[in-house]
Amino acid sequence: METLGRVAASTADAVDFTVENVEKALHQLYYDPNIENKNLAQKWLMQAQISAQAWQFCWALLRPDKVPEIQYFGASALHTKISRYWGDIPAEQYGTLKTQLFSQIALFASGSKIVLTRLCVALASLALNMMPEAWPGAVGEMVRAFQEEGGAADGRARCLALLELLTVLPEEFQTSRLPQYRKGQVRGALGREWAAVCPLLQQLLRQPESPAPVKARALKCLSSWVLLDVPLSESEGLLEAGFAALADPELFDTAVEAIVNAISQPDSQRYVSTLLKLVPQVLQLQEQLREAVQNGDMETSHGICRIAVSLGENHSRSLLEQVEHWQSFLALVNMIMFCTGIPGHYPVNETTSSLTLTFWYTLQDDIMSFEAEKQTVYLQVYRPVYFQLVDVLLHKAQFPTDEEYASWTSDEKEQFRIYRVDISDTLMYVYEMLGAELLSNLYDKLGRLLTNAEQPTSWQHTEALLYGFQSIAETIDVNYSDVIPGLIGLIPRININNVQLADTVMFTIGALAEWLADHPVMLSSVLPLVLQALGNPDLSVSSVSTLKKICRECKYDLPPYATNIVAVSQEVLIKQIHKTSQCMWLMQALGFLLSALPVEDILRNLHSLITPYIQQLEKLADETPNPSNKLAIIHILGLLSNLFTTLDITKQEEESGDSAPPIKSTPPQTGPNPVVVVLQQVFALIQTVLSKWLNDSQVVEAVCAIFEKSVKTLLHDFAPMVSQLSEMLGQMYSTIPQASALDLTRQMMHIFASETDHFPPIKALFELVTSVTLTIFQQGPRDHPDIVDSFMQLQAQALKRKPDLFLSENLDVKAVFHCGVLSLKFPEAPTVKSTCLFFTELLPHCADVPPVGQVVQDDGKLLLLAVLEAIGGQSSRSLMDQFAEVLFCMNKHCFGLLTVWLKEALQSPGFPSSRVSNEQKDTFSQQVLRERVNKRRVKDIVKEFTLVCRGLHGTEYAAEY
Repeated sequence: METLGRVAASTADAVDFTVENVEKALHQLYYDPNIENKNLAQKWLMQAQISAQAWQFCWALLRPDKVPEIQYFGASALHTKISRYWGDIPAEQYGTLKTQLFSQIALFASGSKIVLTRLCVALASLALNMMPEAWPGAVGEMVRAFQEEGGAADGRARCLALLELLTVLPEEFQTSRLPQYRKGQVRGALGREWAAVCPLLQQLLRQPESPAPVKARALKCLSSWVLLDVPLSESEGLLEAGFAALADPELFDTAVEAIVNAISQPDSQRYVSTLLKLVPQVLQLQEQLREAVQNGDMETSHGICRIAVSLGENHSRSLLEQVEHWQSFLALVNMIMFCTGIPGHYPVNETTSSLTLTFWYTLQDDIMSFEAEKQTVYLQVYRPVYFQLVDVLLHKAQFPTDEEYASWTSDEKEQFRIYRVDISDTLMYVYEMLGAELLSNLYDKLGRLLTNAEQPTSWQHTEALLYGFQSIAETIDVNYSDVIPGLIGLIPRININNVQLADTVMFTIGALAEWLADHPVMLSSVLPLVLQALGNPDLSVSSVSTLKKICRECKYDLPPYATNIVAVSQEVLIKQIHKTSQCMWLMQALGFLLSALPVEDILRNLHSLITPYIQQLEKLADETPNPSNKLAIIHILGLLSNLFTTLDITKQEEESGDSAPPIKSTPPQTGPNPVVVVLQQVFALIQTVLSKWLNDSQVVEAVCAIFEKSVKTLLHDFAPMVSQLSEMLGQMYSTIPQASALDLTRQMMHIFASETDHFPPIKALFELVTSVTLTIFQQGPRDHPDIVDSFMQLQAQALKRKPDLFLSENLDVKAVFHCGVLSLKFPEAPTVKSTCLFFTELLPHCADVPPVGQVVQDDGKLLLLAVLEAIGGQSSRSLMDQFAEVLFCMNKHCFGLLTVWLKEALQSPGFPSSRVSNEQKDTFSQQVLRERVNKRRVKDIVKEFTLVCRGLHGTEYAAEY
């Protein structure tokens, strides 16, 4: 298609937008198998649609002899011109355009449905742009035009075309690009036009002879108009007709949508008398609902439930306050309860019950918001309802039979899991209303279930009750509850013969970890269950997370069990029962456990725990690097990292005073920290591993993680390791620079900046990694955005914690500054953010660090140019706040220089964007220079200016910004 190629290449000479070329391009778009040709056609057609020639070709494309695809493009081009380029249409042509559109819609009333809809949307857009002054009574005129006899289309087709037009009018208003002040005017005008629409819809819906398609379209039209907040009181008759339509399967879905939309409008709560009339109409649907449930008709039960829930959820407050109608509202609540407990398992046999959960939150919030006296009255009525709700929810949370569950797809199982989480959240919320009595209620049920020897119980029933306990105990402090000791006593009586039940038992014990810390005597009842479960790979997540919670919360009560816990943990680790992430959690659990032991016991346990891994690591370090031993090395290093993350003996002295029980408290340690002892022992081995794997960023990261986690946990206790670690990091980074080494350096700088004894090796390391990174910048840093990011963060940390590092003769401040300017131009947002942070830390030191002051004086204009380029459109709009902060710092700390630089920089024609005028640049400059205190204001100024620079000011994109 030479024409199209030529047009695209020359960015569209207007002469080429002819009917013939448009048809060729459409043929190419729809039928050419080559995707590049399709894309070319798409771009060209978009240009054509907005060209001045569109007014000529769009009418020609609508001719009856054209195929629907071509007619559709003609109608779309019309809509685009009217909706987006309204300002280009002379006022004297409005009338002609309106007449032409009316006649085209009349022609297409019996033609292609998609073309008809597009034409209706175009006329709707025309009406919205002309209302109210240029086309008063627009809707009335539309109704009259289509009710007139004659024309090519028959009466039914004309009626459907009119309804289509009336339906798209409010929809087009919702998505229109009208300015805000016009939106208000047009909304008001549309509200007045409802008087012309309402009687028409009422007539069509009430006439027995109206065909189903007409009624369906009338209901859709109602759905569309109620979104404009038309008064609910004026729609009473229409809603009544909507309820009547629910009996017709053809109209059911459309009627549900219309009723739900009408009831859900925020404005509808003002019409209490109408709402009260709706309640009995909803209650009359109960028979239809029950029949639908019995017949397994999920669509019908779902639709009726939506209506009941939307009335209850949106208007519970208003309806609760109508005290004389309390029985009918209670009947509605019970209807919703029926929907919550609808028979069958979600999501396989039903999908309705999940719709109701939010209603129970809303109703509870409304009841609890009443003043005390009123609340008491309502609670008398509704507490029993909420106790019933708990029973219903726990019944719905039950697993199906094993055979049925096995037949579910993985997607169905996942939906059921999420559904149970929603039920759990609801139970937790309901607890706020029912309080301790809810726990007693659950405990009594569980007790009866487990102690009734005559009646065999299903594991599903037991599991659901425990799940209820777990849901509440997970987030609510149950320490005061007198039923928890009984519950802990019942747990060992449960016949755990199923994975789901075992999982819930584990999670319930985990949820009670804080309670166990206050009642350590009960640990002996549940700990054996947890340790036994550790050996079952199916219970991996629940058993390991529960052990971790117990070790974290109860560590001072665990020394008597420590040997056993470590032995079982070692066994499951050696047998490789658990996946990697659970192994890491298990190591964290052991870290918590060991933290509470005397130092010699910690060292003994660490020795037995770590030795097998050290031996394995020694063996791996001798092997030639390959993918499988790489994974093994990373796994072992990860285990050590996670162990050192939680092994923190410094907390002993802090906590033993108040929260630790009166057992033998560990005397304050005098020797080195056990973690440091272990790190020193394995240091040489880690160096050996590194020497083989220095090229591999993942292994280097895993090594750095061990030390980073240790530094974070040990803080100043890490001091004995600083010197040798600094040396190792320097060697690593000099050989093959990696971001993780810079991050670890930053961590050490953060902690040891003020320690004169330990800082010299960190200073030497900082100077070395800075020098190496400057070399990377000379060679081309674009391939290493991660290194640049970490480097900028390190420099920012140095300026924050130890600015006198920038006084050192060994640090090339000028080069670091230039690297920063270069990094501002990187496409990666995290790198640019870190660089902006570096400059906001650097600029405040212009006065107190002479080398910084000198480089800013010499080269600060380069920084300003980079910032202005970014604001001008070179960087993502999401980064403008960061650039604004740099600009604010420049203004605050080098105001005199900035005044000169801004003037010089903005004098360049077309800089920072060809879209801004000299006046706009002057205004921007003056606004920035005026703000030396209000950072928020500078951010707003920059946001405003960047939109102007990008040609987005005043557009819908700007509104989202």
